[in-house]
Parts: sequence; structure tokens; C-alpha cells
Amino acid sequence: MVRIKLAVLISGRGSNLQSLIDACAEESFPARIVQVISNVPGVAGLGRAEAAGIPAAVVDHKAFEDRQSFEAGLNEALEKSGVDLICLAGFKRLLTDGFINPWRDRLINIHPSLLPAFKGVHAHEQVVESGARFSGCTVHFVRPDMDDGPVIIQAVVPVHGDDDADALAARILAQEHRIYPRAVRLFAEKRLRIAGGRVLIDGAGAPEGALVNPCADGGRRK
Repeated sequence: MVRIKLAVLISGRGSNLQSLIDACAEESFPARIVQVISNVPGVAGLGRAEAAGIPAAVVDHKAFEDRQSFEAGLNEALEKSGVDLICLAGFKRLLTDGFINPWRDRLINIHPSLLPAFKGVHAHEQVVESGARFSGCTVHFVRPDMDDGPVIIQAVVPVHGDDDADALAARILAQEHRIYPRAVRLFAEKRLRIAGGRVLIDGAGAPEGALVNPCADGGRRK
């Protein structure tokens, strides 16, 4: 089995990185992580990579004069690793068109809401304040607009009446850990096809076992 090469970009604790590390440790998983890069020195995610024996590096955005030079340094590190797919996993830097476009359809992200709803930061707070009955998480191909791009897979999580942002975040995080490796597997198995801005799986509709938003109206709590 040929295993594709992954790079994982992080900025913090790396819990989604860990889910990918665990998946890649399985002999049957069609991908392996060859590089972990953080834009923040000393974060816990770097320790996770080290513990797993994965090469890890810091490309500190503060060490560069501007965003373009930072992205050039980041791109250089990725190209040296010969990666096939880049996974953003809690990476807290907005990337420009100049970085994203050369990696088009080889760059994916996980976001803690059911995109296109609740983009940007503080998604859980947005959900709770909105009164939505459902939230979840989304793995998608990255496009230049923030939290935009064809959806690969989503998982739905109910919003309880007594939820605060932290309680909701914890339940959603468990689903993030489940669907991110699944999305990587679909990519590695060459089962993903983009047509008309939508992701198709082997010419079908939703991925096997994928959960989608059951409330087309946004599901306001009563």
C-alpha cells in the first residue's frame, strides 16, 4: 500500500493532530505524517509530534517582516518534505491566496461548526447565542475566503438548552477527532472529486457514514 505524505500545521495543543497521529499508526491507514509545523514555539502539539517520532519544526510568524515572507518560509519547509496533503489543525493564521492557490485541493481544514454557518473565531459562542439546536464540525478544502471551500464531511452535535460554549466545544471536539482521519482517508484513497463546488465521493453524494445538518432552517431552539 502506498501511503500519502501528510503535513499538519498547528498553533496550539494539537488534539486534532493527535487524532491523525493515532490514525496513521494503524497499518491499514493510507497516509503518514512526515512533518508537523507550528507557527508558535513551545506549544503542546510539538511535544505530541516528538513523542510520536515525527519531524517537527517551528516557523514563527513573528520572525518574519510580513505575511508573504512568513508564507514563503512555511512553503519552503513543506516543499522540502514532499507532502501530498496539508492538514490545518488549529492553525491560527489566515493564509493568503498566494499560499492557498498553489496547494489548491491539497489543503484541508477542520472548523468547529456546520459550515457555512458560524464562520470565524468563537464559533461555539456564536452557536449558543444564536439559539441553534444543532452544531457540529466540518472538514473542507481550503479556499482564499475565511472558512470557505467544498465540504468533505460534517458531523452534527445537538445543542442542549443548558450548554455554554465550553460544554458544546467538548462534545464537538470528540467528533472532530472522528471525522478528520476519515476525511484524510477519503483523500488518500482518491475517492474525492470536486464538481460544481461540491465534493462527491466515488461519484455519489455524501461520504459513507457522514452526518449532515438535519435542520435546513438552522434549527432554532424553542
